[in-house]
Amino acid sequence: MDEVTTIHITKALSSAMIVELIDKYPNLEEITCSPSVYNRTSKTYIDALAQLDIEVKRKYEWGAKSKSNGLENYVLKLSDEGLSAKEISLKLDISLNRVYYLLRKAKANFNNRKRKHDHDEVIQLRDEGLKPKEISEELDIPIRSVYYILNKK
Repeated sequence: MDEVTTIHITKALSSAMIVELIDKYPNLEEITCSPSVYNRTSKTYIDALAQLDIEVKRKYEWGAKSKSNGLENYVLKLSDEGLSAKEISLKLDISLNRVYYLLRKAKANFNNRKRKHDHDEVIQLRDEGLKPKEISEELDIPIRSVYYILNKK
């Protein structure tokens, strides 16, 4: 613990906390905290620490960092090239849910993505008088998909 020179706190400083921190970290040079914690900390405490050569700084430490490493751009590129989410999932060896998540994160317009079934063809067959079950059999697609396409607003 002696080598620690910087710590991050998540609660406003108090006199008891300052004494505890100085005891625990004798080489302390810097205390970081979020702006909201900094604003709740007494200026007297910040000045007292400054006299001890310990600087109190505002620093954002917001949650876990993204682990996508730009993967969403690559997924979007593959999707733009016409690959389906399932094909992207298999190609990149990631879960299908992850592909959909990355596409949403990249703000992909799902209306432009490759569709599994030809919506226009389903609608055309309906307009020709075929019933959903007949369309399903004709195009070899699940009947629930036919109903979904026909009821889509």
